[in-house]
Parts: sequence; C-alpha cells; structure tokens
Amino acid sequence: MKTRYRFRFYPTDTQAQELSKVFGCCRYVYNWALHLRSEAWRTEQKRVSYNDTSALLTNLKKQEETKWLNDVSCVPTQQSLRHLQTAFLNFWAKRGRYPTYKKKRNRQSAEYTCSAFKWDQLNKNLVLSGLGRLHILHDGYVYE
Repeated sequence: MKTRYRFRFYPTDTQAQELSKVFGCCRYVYNWALHLRSEAWRTEQKRVSYNDTSALLTNLKKQEETKWLNDVSCVPTQQSLRHLQTAFLNFWAKRGRYPTYKKKRNRQSAEYTCSAFKWDQLNKNLVLSGLGRLHILHDGYVYE
C-alpha cells in the first residue's frame, strides 16, 4: 500500500533558495531528456528508454557546464526522468498528449521518494535530503 501525505511549510530564505535550485534542476533534467528523446525519434525513429536517459544523466552530471546538477539531491532529478517516462507511456497508449517542456513560470514541483526524506513525529519536522530539517504544519490529509 502506498501512502501520500500533504504538508504545508514555510521555508527559511536559505531553504527557499535551495528549493528553487531543486525545482530548476528537475525542470532542466526533464526538458533535457524530452529534447533527447524527441531528437532520437525525429532523426533515427529510435525510442530512448528511462534506463538510457538515467545512464546519460550520470554522464551529464560529470560535464563541466552541468556540474551544478550535483548541488541537489539526485532523487528528485531521477523522479523527473520517471515522470517523463510515464508521460511517454501514456502518450503511446493514447491516454495523453505528447509531453511538453516544463516552464519556469508554471507550477513547480519535485518528488522525493521514501529514501530521501524522514518524518520526525516527535518534533513535527520533515528532513529532506539536501535541504535539511523543515518545520511542518500538517493539514490533516493522509492519502492512501
């Protein structure tokens, strides 16, 4: 069973800057992978899988001009690739449109899996990988 929690928190200025970096990296990785996959199809009629883009992301992080991707946790950027894979699967199954590029002005999001966060029940704090401890106001919603 999967459980999803909904929280509201008010980040400090430093945390807000770090979140902005995370959102930017997720958006960059998603758009980079979308461009890569679109070009591979347009030029060679070749489908690029999640595993391919994940391996290429590791190489991308080693390049000098994109070393800044290492400044944030790897979990949200990997999740961006998974979201893109889901978008393509929905497109191929005719359940959705062709994936589009993410824009900075639209709603920003990043997903952390179970391995990248820890809930401190005693102090009502959430500890996120790469961001540290966040004081949380729980809105009472638990989704299953």
